[in-house]
Amino acid sequence: MAERFIAAKRLEMSYSNTRLVPPFHRSPSSVAIRAVSSYEADVEAILWETLKELEPPVRAKSVLIKPNFVEPNLEGTINTHPVVIRAAREAFLRMGAKSVVIAEGPGHERDTEGILEVLRVRDYLGPLERRFVDLNTDEVSQVSTRTHASKLKSLCLPKTVLAADFVVSMPKMKTHHWVGVTLSLKNMFGIVPGNCYGWPKNVLHWAGISKSILDINSTVRPDFAIVDGILGMEGNGPIQGTPKACGVLVAGDDAVAVDATCARIMGLVPARIDYLKRASLLLGNMDEERIEQLGETISSTRKPFEMLPAFQSLRA
Repeated sequence: MAERFIAAKRLEMSYSNTRLVPPFHRSPSSVAIRAVSSYEADVEAILWETLKELEPPVRAKSVLIKPNFVEPNLEGTINTHPVVIRAAREAFLRMGAKSVVIAEGPGHERDTEGILEVLRVRDYLGPLERRFVDLNTDEVSQVSTRTHASKLKSLCLPKTVLAADFVVSMPKMKTHHWVGVTLSLKNMFGIVPGNCYGWPKNVLHWAGISKSILDINSTVRPDFAIVDGILGMEGNGPIQGTPKACGVLVAGDDAVAVDATCARIMGLVPARIDYLKRASLLLGNMDEERIEQLGETISSTRKPFEMLPAFQSLRA
């Protein structure tokens, strides 16, 4: 059954990346949950086996990995861990990708170089001259948004993002004090350049965070998502919460399905997360029966996250 779902999704992928697809025209999605005890585990082997099973179509394509870098942090709770980014980069190259670039535009911190240094990204990925692009300062093109949920009718987007053949969202599994949770869809806020929209990209906040998430993801649709849930954050996330050892990597070919699966692992009801419910109408599968779950089960990995009082209603 898993092979059938994956094959069907592969055939549909180029179609779904160019059109908004309502749920009744959408084929099932595939999401893998892998147990990973710590960042000292063999993350590279685990992710390689996961991607071999999901078979993302990256051969001869330029791949852009969008991690979640927010601000310097030594505890490993705010930013996507570089060991996961390295594992993804190596796996995509082994699968025949033409190139793999890491690209991010941190939302809080203007000093991207400072974040890279504190996270020791070069220790994991080597020289970054041709491997990393600061999206906050990249050249931009103005493009119309595919949806008009917010008052934003167009976006200035980095040319590096627009030129990529295959975009991978790689967030950290965290709670969020304004929208409940931040996962692969919310992570795409980072492609919007600070040079155009300021820090912390207030234009998007003024336009409505949930609605802006839909407009950004409908315009630049992640082709794949890998969530770093090995060590997440609960409570007052995304920067002031407390560490949450969740021990999982979650990956799949549908960012909505990946985020819905993460929400269930976090002990939340996906349909109660406003932006996720909106995204499920046009961008991907949220319902559990439309998601082929691979690897570990949700029930065996579920670790309910502490939520701020304003988001207690999201709990299952």
